[in-house]
Amino acid sequence: MILKRTNSENSDFINLVKQLDAYLKITDGDEHAFYNQFNNIDVLKQVVVLYDDTEINSAQVNFPVGCGAIKKFDEISVEIKRMFVVSEKRGQGFAQKIVSELEIWAKELGNKKCVLETGKRQIEAVQFYKKCGYKIIPNYGQYTAMENSICFEKKL
Repeated sequence: MILKRTNSENSDFINLVKQLDAYLKITDGDEHAFYNQFNNIDVLKQVVVLYDDTEINSAQVNFPVGCGAIKKFDEISVEIKRMFVVSEKRGQGFAQKIVSELEIWAKELGNKKCVLETGKRQIEAVQFYKKCGYKIIPNYGQYTAMENSICFEKKL
């Protein structure tokens, strides 16, 4: 497994985000257009792509299996954005590796906490963030009035 720090111009990140958006279009339903307006990847300067070794025709190939990003939220915080692991690789610890790397990067940049938003219908994501030590907070910013949103924070 290889973790690569990059930016939003990385083609593997772009392809993974397309898969994430297709998944969210289904789970978000009618609210997808609202959430999607806040998911412009052009503003993401700190991106992590996780690659898994796969053997194809007796050759080792690094296959992109997950991603995540951070963006500045306030003076002491970053927001975790675009977290995704391909469905066939879920439950194998890949998301934990991505979040850990994003938290390390956030600390290196001088931040004291991470915040994030996910949808209540993304049950696995809600459970995952709780398992990673994230605590539910009041919905912030554009998510304040969104009943499907659940916001989290973690002190670093």
